[in-house]
This record gives sequence, C-alpha cells and structure tokens, in this order.
Amino acid sequence: MEINSLGVVGAGIMGQGIAQVGIQNGLRVVLVDLEERQLQQARARIEGGLDRLVESGKISETQRSEMLKHLGQTLHLADLRAADFVVEAAPENLAVKSALFRELDKACRPVTILATTTSAIPITKIAAATRHPEKVIGMHFMNPVPILELVEVIRGARTSDETAAATLELAKRLGKTPVEVLMDFPGFLANRILMPMINEAIFALTEGVGTVGAIDAVMRLGMKHPMGPLQLADLIGLDVCLAILRTMHEGLGDPKFRPAPLLVRMVDAGRLGKKTRRGFYDYS
Repeated sequence: MEINSLGVVGAGIMGQGIAQVGIQNGLRVVLVDLEERQLQQARARIEGGLDRLVESGKISETQRSEMLKHLGQTLHLADLRAADFVVEAAPENLAVKSALFRELDKACRPVTILATTTSAIPITKIAAATRHPEKVIGMHFMNPVPILELVEVIRGARTSDETAAATLELAKRLGKTPVEVLMDFPGFLANRILMPMINEAIFALTEGVGTVGAIDAVMRLGMKHPMGPLQLADLIGLDVCLAILRTMHEGLGDPKFRPAPLLVRMVDAGRLGKKTRRGFYDYS
C-alpha cells in the first residue's frame, strides 16, 4: 500500500522525532497528544531541529517552510481518520498502550496500519486490543530519532505479510535501516542485549566494584561505546529502563533480568536521569 499520511500519537521526545523525520521525507504528518502545551513544545522542538539542518546546509529555508506546512496537530484521535499509517509513542505501559489501541481501532479506517514504538512489550499483547491484529506491528525507533539509523520491526502473531512489507518500506522512506526481529519476545533484540548490560553496570556500582566514572570509562575507552552504560541509562530515562527490565523479567521468567535494587530506589526517589536533571550524573 502507498503511504502518504502519517499519524503520530504522543508528542514526547519519541513522537516529535518521528514527526520530524516524517515531514523531512515528504509525508503529511498529524501529531496527536492529550495536552495543547505538549503539542506546542513538540512543534517548537521540531522547528529547532529543522533550524539546525538549515544552519548546517542540509536543507534550505524554503524546504524548511514547506516541511512545516505538512505538520498538523490535534487533541483528537478522530482526526487520524485519513491517516494511512499511525505510530503510537505513548509511555511504556501495557495498560496505557492497550487502551490507546482500542481507541485507534475505532478512530482509524480498517486499512490503516497501527504501529507501536514499544521497546519491550510483545506486539501480540498490544494487537489483542484491536479488531484487526493483522494490521498491528512493532516499529521500535532509537532515540534521538532524527539521528539514529536503526528501526526494529517486529511482527505480532497475526501481523500480515502486507503490513510487514509496508512498514519496512516506510522505515526506508524515513531514511532508516529496518532490522526485522524474528520472534515477538519481550525486549526484542536491542533491549534484550542492552538492558542486561545497563543492569549489570548498576549492580557493579552497588557492590562498589567501580565508580560511575570508572564504569562508563571502561565501556567508552575499552569497548569504544560512544557513552558508558550509566550515562546511557540517564539519557534513556531510568524509569524506562526499569519498565523494560520488569517486562523482560516477567515475560521471560529469567532471573538475569531482575532489576538492580539501586535502579528501583532511584526511580522511587524521582531521579530519572537527564529529564529530571538527576540520575547517575547531576545535570543541574
């Protein structure tokens, strides 16, 4: 199917990034959120992202203006009726996502593909909330979306071949490299590998094996990672890391995914990383 219009539900960091790459690549985008203030903040950040592309010479002022003409905003899911493809970027919570997909199933046309950006929750569980599970698929973007190339594409148990093919094609059109995940297991590929590393780094910190700086330096200097696991956890959000680990621990039943108690305590204390200006590092 040909995709010309994209709906993005959730105007947080992920949603605004997806909306930006959508308008950059010729799609009409409608960004949906519950709060007008969140929509205005998202638009300002998208405009800032395009400004940086103008400053670097990657696009012209005229192109920037044309892109912004294709960005719509709304508080109502019903305004997604004309969308060919909808991407959900809501919090990493099964109850929240299931409720949202039930509403999207009513608001959108039966032919519309519904994608979730979940980074850990099985797609089959989310698709079960809809009348058309063959149209539901996972599309896990990396943060920050305008910069990072990877998109994990995950089929649910009933996702059709046509839905998967259209999703892979859309990812390429957005300038991304899609990687198909073969099994709909919690955590998929990226977080199945990444989160145990972050969790083990937190255990090492708890046990006094090394300081925050030492743990991150080992991975940056010795393994050539662009940032250490604790700095990366702060960037992702410690609450998000905890939610992913709990999803994998519960879904896979393996004790190796048990969240480090220090991570739980930091989330309980509201120290969530960069977004609260305090995590393993102090960003104040």
